[in-house]
Amino acid sequence: MGGISIWQLLIIALIIVLLFGTKKLRTLGGDLGSAVKGFKKAISDDEAAPAAKKESDNNDADFEQKKIADEKKPADQTTTSQKDKEQV
Repeated sequence: MGGISIWQLLIIALIIVLLFGTKKLRTLGGDLGSAVKGFKKAISDDEAAPAAKKESDNNDADFEQKKIADEKKPADQTTTSQKDKEQV
């Protein structure tokens, strides 16, 4: 009562196959399988990462720190070139 029978599931499956075709459903299944595999790999990498993360706990981010003076030099060059363009 109120449940979906096997015949109703077969009819729904037949309609889906007719709408999308077997080739598109096959590629969709392959994409879904590779996504699940990638997810499992990411989870296992995350479990192995805490041991390595403890060693580098003093850094908040995964990038190297840059000095402020290093960042200002390219910015000064761009403003100079912009001023040159404005004068022309």
